[in-house]
Amino acid sequence: MSQRTAIALLSGGLDSATAAALAIEAGDCVIGLSFDYGQRHRRELNAATAVAKHLGLAEHHCIAVNLASWGGSALTDATISIPTEGVGEGIIPTTYVPGRNTVFIAVGLSLAEARGAERLVLGVNAVDYSGYPDCRPDYLDTFQELAALSSKSGREGRGTQLWAPLVHWSKTRIVQEALRLGVPIETTWSCYRGGSSPCGVCDSCRIRDAALREAGRTDLCSQAIE
Repeated sequence: MSQRTAIALLSGGLDSATAAALAIEAGDCVIGLSFDYGQRHRRELNAATAVAKHLGLAEHHCIAVNLASWGGSALTDATISIPTEGVGEGIIPTTYVPGRNTVFIAVGLSLAEARGAERLVLGVNAVDYSGYPDCRPDYLDTFQELAALSSKSGREGRGTQLWAPLVHWSKTRIVQEALRLGVPIETTWSCYRGGSSPCGVCDSCRIRDAALREAGRTDLCSQAIE
């Protein structure tokens, strides 16, 4: 029986690295796909390259899709402040990038069909980032229907399946699984800002640090990483 192939969207952050590691544990031959979408810094892309090497991915591609051309997000427009007050209930934060996951998944499905990959691995999470419309289960379910209708392989009944194993997990559980799987957490990058070390105050750093502390790994918190 041939080994299953999976495409993993790899941002360089903790979630996507953990999802890719889970696919490897499941026996998949994993190909990584990252995006230079005009984000504020390249630190996360450097992290994605390092994670792909550490996990021993079969291939790692980085595609340029400049979503910063029209901005609309604190992650692609330097005139919009990075939020540090925490994620508010029912509020879509300014770090939401219009259409980002829709574009990424579409490109991922193209690569998956070209490579004959059975799965597209996504590190999306609806618990800590519930404000993002493109990280929710109903979005993924609907996109799965589109994936089946929009490709030759899908029409032939062998389309790529979207796999988002972390979608309902808490950030603490993600950290625990990353530790179990040997994901190089210190190599991943979740901070919204660039620089030599995580800022520790943006929403992403705060959520990640809280989970690391709960998991008993304060040594991996932003203030401990130089």
